[in-house]
Amino acid sequence: MTDPAPPAVGRIELKLRDVAQLFHTLDPSPFRERTLDATAEQFIVGWAGDVPHRTELELLVHLSEPRRESEAELSALVGEAVRNHFAYLAEAKRREYRALMSRGRMSLVVGLGFLGICVLLGNAVVRLGVSPFFQLARESLLIGGWVAMWRPIEIFLYDSWVLRRAERDLARLARMAVRVVLPH
Repeated sequence: MTDPAPPAVGRIELKLRDVAQLFHTLDPSPFRERTLDATAEQFIVGWAGDVPHRTELELLVHLSEPRRESEAELSALVGEAVRNHFAYLAEAKRREYRALMSRGRMSLVVGLGFLGICVLLGNAVVRLGVSPFFQLARESLLIGGWVAMWRPIEIFLYDSWVLRRAERDLARLARMAVRVVLPH
């Protein structure tokens, strides 16, 4: 059969009839640039998610139908196509992250500006009088100012690390070794 993977490698195994099942059937691109089938991609990403993040990965593709190409030739072709696919997805996540950070910076500038205006207006309202109405107006302005900070805080504290993690996971998949095993 196959030799066990070294402990520092997380193995993902696929059993397919033909290598074509790994790729999107309507993609007319050359083999090296083919898009993975959505189901195969989800399977690979799902299994990779179960492997500790610091562990490198190996994709082992078992084919049940014989091919005229050798295992080494198929491994090279399939490996390049799989790595190209995940490298493209990692780059897309990187662009998405940069766009999010740009929106975050703009949101931060707008939020801080609006908060500053609310603080100034709140202080001005309090100078008009000491009645509960003026205190309520001041507090309402302060709350409104802090609510304007919600989106930048959400972007920088929560949304950004999710995209960064996805980018790192896809980059790890783009580095993974790929081996094709033919029936004997």
